[in-house]
Amino acid sequence: MKTQRYFIEFSYDGSAYHGWQRQPNASSVQEVLEESLRKLLNQEISITGAGRTDTGVHAKQMFAHFDAYMDEEKYNELVFLLNSYLPLAINIIALKAVKKDAHARFDAIDRSYEYYISTVKDPFNHPYHYYLKKAPDLALMNEAAKILLDYKDFQCFSRTNTDVKTFLCNIKCASWQLQKNQMVFSITANRFLRNMVRAIVGTLLEIGLEKRPLEDLKLVIESKDRSSAGFSVPAKGLFLTHISYPNDIYTK
Repeated sequence: MKTQRYFIEFSYDGSAYHGWQRQPNASSVQEVLEESLRKLLNQEISITGAGRTDTGVHAKQMFAHFDAYMDEEKYNELVFLLNSYLPLAINIIALKAVKKDAHARFDAIDRSYEYYISTVKDPFNHPYHYYLKKAPDLALMNEAAKILLDYKDFQCFSRTNTDVKTFLCNIKCASWQLQKNQMVFSITANRFLRNMVRAIVGTLLEIGLEKRPLEDLKLVIESKDRSSAGFSVPAKGLFLTHISYPNDIYTK
């Protein structure tokens, strides 16, 4: 039986995991999902994710690809079997057959993130937002968010000592919205650098809290210096929310 490439769509609460990527001596989402697929399919399975999320970051929509052989019955029941087997923190949304050269990371058109901030104490939702005692100026932070669209090089928001070949990212939209007692920062780009969104949010918050002037953001970006940017907000408020792909990669 020939192997088929599949895209698996899923979501997860990252609170208990050391990020997406498999690593020694720490539990990761990739490890848990990979081991579950191996046991249910009784095959050696290696999965490749659409990207990496850091320790404590969540995903409302994530994709990965893997190669396996299975009959139609197994294909139709695998989502149910995985959800029955996996911990509650990981939910399988869909499984789709794709072209043999389809790639979860490289074929992604764009990715979207949201970051949640609350100025009201919430004992039931605190693991999923960053609590601030003082409300920042939302209008001022939206002005700052617009400045991001004028640039491509975001080295200033990248983790230092990284092995990436380019710091260029095409940010398509970035804005703040007020949703009840929460402020939500939404951003979409073709790619993101490690720690980029959390560093952007921290910098915009410093502007919104009037700890640095709005005009300072241009100088920060042009400096290409991480130490010039603001702090990185906690991971718990960050969610990967959407990844888009061309429709022609699917075969079913």
